[in-house]
Amino acid sequence: MTLFYIMDPMCSWCYGFHPSINAIREKWPQLDIQYITGGLAPDSDEPMPMEMQNHLRSVWQQIEARTGVSFNTEFWDTCAPRRSTYPACRAVNIAAQLLDNGAALMTQAIQQAYYQDAKNPSDNSTLIALAVSIGINKEDFSAALTSQEAQRTLEENIEFAHALGAQGFPALRYEDKGQYYRVSDGYAAPETIIKRLENLIQ
Repeated sequence: MTLFYIMDPMCSWCYGFHPSINAIREKWPQLDIQYITGGLAPDSDEPMPMEMQNHLRSVWQQIEARTGVSFNTEFWDTCAPRRSTYPACRAVNIAAQLLDNGAALMTQAIQQAYYQDAKNPSDNSTLIALAVSIGINKEDFSAALTSQEAQRTLEENIEFAHALGAQGFPALRYEDKGQYYRVSDGYAAPETIIKRLENLIQ
């Protein structure tokens, strides 16, 4: 029995969704939760247009109002935002390969850095520092982060997310004995997710 969590670590709705993921872990600690990085925005060195920055500021406000999570808007004043989440996705995939529970730990570290500490996870230097902070060897992670294998793994994740029919992020699919069941597409509150999974997990 596996729960596939289709996400992007820099997706603000996925950040708002983390209490739901935590609630699942608490209720079913034996459940295998696999992180599938869907890749929200490709690699880019271009500065994020001000129109996009203002849009994301408003999205953060909506998420705060709906979910109760908080954002540190200092990010927009102290960082040079780019519309680039692929590096963070690759970092999650690499962490999953190098560390037990690495995908969850790296996702949490990225979200903490981005949404609370006003650091930019579009920068490889930020991701390397976060990897070290969760116990991954700096040299191993740095070499993997820019490797062709890391890019192939991300592409495979994106293809799998499409095959699962994920409609945006976050999304959940439950697999049991080769059968896949839709749990959610988009944000859903912890109590909603728990009720849906209770109908699937016996």
